[in-house]
Parts: sequence; structure tokens; C-alpha cells
Amino acid sequence: MTTSTATRLTRSLAVALTLTGFAGAAWAEGETVAVITPYLSQPGTQFYVEAFEARATELGWTVNVIDTAGDVAAVISRMEDAATQGVDAIVLNVDPAQVGAGLDAAVAANIPVFGMDAGADPRIQANVTSNGYAMAAETAVYVANRIGGAGNVVMFVFDAFPPVQVRGAIADAVFANHPDIAVLDRVTPDVADGGIADSRAKMEAILAANPEPGSIKAVWAAWDQPALGALQAIEAAGRQGEGIVITGIDANPQARDAIAAGGNFEASVAQDFAGIGATTADTVARVLAGETLKANVIYVPTKLITSANAAQ
Repeated sequence: MTTSTATRLTRSLAVALTLTGFAGAAWAEGETVAVITPYLSQPGTQFYVEAFEARATELGWTVNVIDTAGDVAAVISRMEDAATQGVDAIVLNVDPAQVGAGLDAAVAANIPVFGMDAGADPRIQANVTSNGYAMAAETAVYVANRIGGAGNVVMFVFDAFPPVQVRGAIADAVFANHPDIAVLDRVTPDVADGGIADSRAKMEAILAANPEPGSIKAVWAAWDQPALGALQAIEAAGRQGEGIVITGIDANPQARDAIAAGGNFEASVAQDFAGIGATTADTVARVLAGETLKANVIYVPTKLITSANAAQ
């Protein structure tokens, strides 16, 4: 290969990288990004924030992670602070509908905002998440099949957060499609401490109100923490032998261990938290490099976890 040929190939490769967006990481080096969430106590949030930080380090960015510790309203003032400080991008893990004033402040400062397992909004460049519709359908159908399409089901939901609200809505639809399945209770637990303790307390009350064996066939939880709390309540009440089926979503390590043990907690859906975090960082890099995104929702693949693969 001649020197001139090598030079032409190098230039062609550089152009190709630029056109496909892979050169964006180099262009975005040295940027400052604020990651703002009220849910850092949740394992899933911790995992994808850590993955975002790891990818950001590779890109040469400075990342400021801001946890408002369950205070959604405080997210607005933190966004306004970030806009005043002139960060290069803001990444949110919260319902955009609840932080409109913060989004307006970012738009006014010409700062792009991204969702990391958040929700859609015209002021957000893109939301990177798992397909909540598919995850909820998979676990709700699992429950329906396991209980033979009949019996009382307890649901743990959280409608205040769009990615989780979607899961509850889909599970509602699946159960409503089975005339012999009845939703005994639709519980929204307090997530201030992570969700396990309050879910256990609420499940204990439901078990006490329904003491007959077989009166509860399943517990469907929109994420793993309530499922784990329900499992603790069932075991503490000595009712694990009734075959109450429990499912969750996230497949965090504690949930995987419970599923692998072969007890009542039978299934969850593994979100690729590392993939969500890294993909969010790459999406930020693409926009900072000047790319216009074609889709404002980017889905990262998931996987059903049962006792057959929980230990993998």
C-alpha cells in the first residue's frame, strides 16, 4: 500500500466515523453532564447510573450525579442549578411530567436533556429504557399461565413513575382478559426505603385479611423490591406451601437468588442496566456531536429469568 493510498483510506475512515456518529465521543471529550434522580436507592437506578459513569469516563466527561432522595420536586431546582452552571447535558431518571419547570430551564439555556429509564416529552432528546410493555406482558402472562387463568392476584404498582406505570397498565389488561382472575388488591408501596419493608408490611396485612389457603394465587410486582417484600411476608406467615406465585421485574441480585432457591418467587425480567447506562451515554455523545436522532425512545433488550437460568 502506497503512502497516498493509506492517507486516502485514513481520511475515508474518518469521514465514515463522522457520518455514523462514532466520532462523536472524541468531539464530546471534556463535557460536563448532570445526572439527576430521586430514585438512587433503587438497585436498578444504581446499576445504570454506574454504567453511565463508566462510559462517561471512557468519553472523557465529568459527571455530577445528583440524588434528591425521593424528593421529586427537588429535581426541578437541581435542574435549574445545572442550567445556571451551564452543563453540556442533563440526564434524568424521573417522570418528565413532574419536572416541567426544570425542563423549561434547560431548554432556555439550550442544554439538551435525556431520559435514562424516564418518560417521553418533547423537551427530551431521547429516553433510553427497557420495553415496559413487553416486560409486564411477559410476567403477567407467566402468572396467568401458572395459576391456570383463575384466582386472586395481588398487584404491586407505582403509577407515579411512567416506566413503572406502563407495566401496571399492561398487567391490568392481561389479567382483565382472564375472566376468572380477580385483582384482589392493587398496592402502591412507599419506596422511600427502597420498597421492600413497606411492601412486606402491606402484604402481611393482605395475608391476614385473606387467611384461607388458596385465597391468594399470585403476587405480580412491577419491580423486584415489592416482590421480595411479599416473599418475606408469605414466608413469615408460614404460607409458602400454598404455592403462591410471585413475579417481579429487574432481576436484581437479591431477586435472582430468591428465584434460584426455587421458592415462591418464580420469575423476573432482567433489564440490561449496564446497557441502559452505556447506551444513554452514547446517545448523549451522538447529540453533542451534532447528530439529529430519528427516534425519541431507544429500547434495550430484556430477558425472562426463572429458576432455569437465574444463576447464570
